[in-house]
Amino acid sequence: MNIIEKTAETVELAIADALRAMGVTEDKVNVTVLEQGAKGGFLGLGKRAARVRVELKPDPVEAVKNFLREVTLSMGLSVNIETHQKDKYLYVNLTGESMGILIGKRGQTLDSLQYITNLAVGRHGDLQMSVVIDTENYRRRRRDTLESLSRTIARKVKDTRQSVKLEPMTRFERHVIHTMLQNDRYVRTSSEGNEPYRYVTVSPK
Repeated sequence: MNIIEKTAETVELAIADALRAMGVTEDKVNVTVLEQGAKGGFLGLGKRAARVRVELKPDPVEAVKNFLREVTLSMGLSVNIETHQKDKYLYVNLTGESMGILIGKRGQTLDSLQYITNLAVGRHGDLQMSVVIDTENYRRRRRDTLESLSRTIARKVKDTRQSVKLEPMTRFERHVIHTMLQNDRYVRTSSEGNEPYRYVTVSPK
């Protein structure tokens, strides 16, 4: 059962009763107090029980999968969805036929899908991480490109002592640049601008 209502002498007792019935802990549910309850007057007359509605929080990973299923089906695609979590990222790999449609020119369609997925599931507070979507190993190939770009830009900044602003990138792509150059003795990186046009600036130290 995903939703249950319980009554008891107090709100706390009603919540505890609901949690026992559902077999979960309080951090897994949303609680709505329907009636605070009242002790009543003389001889307990007018006493009212407390009443609560307890609802299981949606699984944020399942929310991601369900959203992607709906979007890809609307595009006429049937995809398999695999996920794994690491650090602050939820990695999603999509497989199926015609995956090139999902990548688009320079990965723009894939980036847009990733962006709207993060927006759509952002309301699920339990998902304290960014969603990274990949298909046909595009992100790996993109990472290789960004790492090569990082080295080239770092050499340019070191030689010219002038800062370089890169093109707008996703959070994940900016993370690749920052990670690649974080131990460089001659340059530093910073993210500037507002989403979805946030970019990395590489500057001399």
